[in-house]
Amino acid sequence: MADIDNKDQAEMDPADMEDVEEVEEEETGEDENSKARQLTVQMMQNPQILAALQERLDGLNGSPSGYMESLPKVVKRRVNALKNLQVKCAHIEAKFYEEVHELERKYAALYQPLFDKRSDIVKAAYEPTDEECEWKADEEEELTDEMKEKAKLEEEKKDEEKEDPKGIPEFWLTVFKNVDLLSEMLQEHDESILKHLQDIKVKFSDPGQPMSFTLEFLFEANEFFTNTVLTKTYKMRSEPDETDPFSFDGPEIMCCTGCTIDWTKGKNVTLKTIKKKQKHKGRGTVRTVTKTVPNDSFFNFFTPPEVPETGDLDEDSEAVLAADFEIGHFIRERIVPRAVLYFTGEAIEDDDDDYDEEGEEADDEEGEEEADEENDPDYDPKDAVPPAECKQQ
Repeated sequence: MADIDNKDQAEMDPADMEDVEEVEEEETGEDENSKARQLTVQMMQNPQILAALQERLDGLNGSPSGYMESLPKVVKRRVNALKNLQVKCAHIEAKFYEEVHELERKYAALYQPLFDKRSDIVKAAYEPTDEECEWKADEEEELTDEMKEKAKLEEEKKDEEKEDPKGIPEFWLTVFKNVDLLSEMLQEHDESILKHLQDIKVKFSDPGQPMSFTLEFLFEANEFFTNTVLTKTYKMRSEPDETDPFSFDGPEIMCCTGCTIDWTKGKNVTLKTIKKKQKHKGRGTVRTVTKTVPNDSFFNFFTPPEVPETGDLDEDSEAVLAADFEIGHFIRERIVPRAVLYFTGEAIEDDDDDYDEEGEEADDEEGEEEADEENDPDYDPKDAVPPAECKQQ
């Protein structure tokens, strides 16, 4: 068979041989392009590579493109005048946010009576009237009278089987568990404590004082600590940085301070006791040493890293503070004003709907790419690159 192949190859026209070589080169080029595409896909699915690329891109932001250097001197002068105007705009914007803070303080006083009543209902200090409890859900509009009656009887039967609970049990714990940002902080040993959380309040700084807000976590008497209120204060700044005025983008949190939790003996969930065996180098004897080490807990939220006067922090502390600031803002701006919607899950569904719309678009694009590949006569499913596994950091 090898002799026949060699004979056929020898009898082929030289021009045909050239065509064969060109086709082989083209196919090799296509293979290389396919491998390059696969490698690119694999790289883009690696979170570590994406993070590195993002860091690189962030470093390029604001980098001179060379265009400014090419401008005539007289035009550069005018651009500098525009930049000076922009600095003045930043200072006006800072004043705008200061007035927004004043408005927040004003309207917080209007909201508070409603939030106080919410708290009274949750902790069973107030029983709402039938009129206050009347709520017509969208799905009830489509129910027939017979279905409504049946649902009512089933509800009454369930109520008879259960003891009459006071208020709304585990209201804030349920809110925390329903919100990813907060549930990630929760540990199993935190839940029994958060069942005693009765309310969260936001207090703004007084007029004329530096901009800040305080989160107050109000607890009923419990076996874990003697505090009735745990606080977390966030100090903010609403003025452009003199060294980088163009970076101003509204008020920013500068630092935060927690509070001391007066734990009952043996109930401090932020610490854990571990035992280690140590072997003596010379005698070979073994002893057991007991150590107290930090433990993961939501209540570490009240002891954030201290920011030194120099403002210099290590990477771990910076990451902790960045997450802390995000959580503080989220509790203030979303959780406290809309707590009942996070309790029922309606606020979460709205967030998911927004996310799904983007996901559907991405799925459509991915579907189009898959269709193109299947229509390609050279497409081989074995060449497809499986998605990279998601590894928890």
